[in-house]
Amino acid sequence: MPIASDGLDSWHRAVALGGQGYYAAARVELRRLRARTADPVLRSLATSTEGSLLRQLGWHAAASAFDGRAAALALPLDAQTPGRAQAVCDALTGLAADALGTGRLALAARLLRRTGQVLDDPAAEQSGELWRARVRWHWVNAETALATGALDAARRHAEAGLALAEAAPSVRHRTKSRLLLAAACLVSGDSDLAATQAADVAAECREHGLEPLRWACAMLRTGLADGTAAAEAQACVNVISRRGGHFR
Repeated sequence: MPIASDGLDSWHRAVALGGQGYYAAARVELRRLRARTADPVLRSLATSTEGSLLRQLGWHAAASAFDGRAAALALPLDAQTPGRAQAVCDALTGLAADALGTGRLALAARLLRRTGQVLDDPAAEQSGELWRARVRWHWVNAETALATGALDAARRHAEAGLALAEAAPSVRHRTKSRLLLAAACLVSGDSDLAATQAADVAAECREHGLEPLRWACAMLRTGLADGTAAAEAQACVNVISRRGGHFR
């Protein structure tokens, strides 16, 4: 992976490392970034990414401390500050996902509504940089809807997130969006489409080395009576553990 030439590159590098399950390397990159920048937007993004790394491994309560600090860095900034909207959305969406993961569904819904207000701001509507924030917002809305039994809403959000991700440059966001759609299909009883989506996701994860998503997909496939899924999930756990990621 290329060496970062500036702070934003360093953040992109950390996100990419985390997406492939190199958790220790990602944490080092984020700590270096926070140590050498005074930019509150970059510091907020780095801090919320630390939360994301923890959340991917099941540590939602610990992640909320990082997401809260990220929000505290971004929210007081002037609304016209470049990158503020993205940093605020990352922090608030992260907090919503943390709340969901600790069973606080009403809080998750409130935080998602607040994030939606940021995304609906006319200035944000004109910003091409927020495709990622919008995709993530749909992800957590879909997950929250699944947790509350709102299956139609879950599928709508999953499909909307996938439509945005397919027009964006990130393989990981496209792959995770397909995984979330597979989950929504499975829960709503459309097991054939779920199986098709899950098979596509598994192939993309193997091709691009997306070990955390490969693990999540394998866990989903155990619910589809895939006889190889449990062994693949354990193999992913072993790889991720060697790379510094420890599941709760």
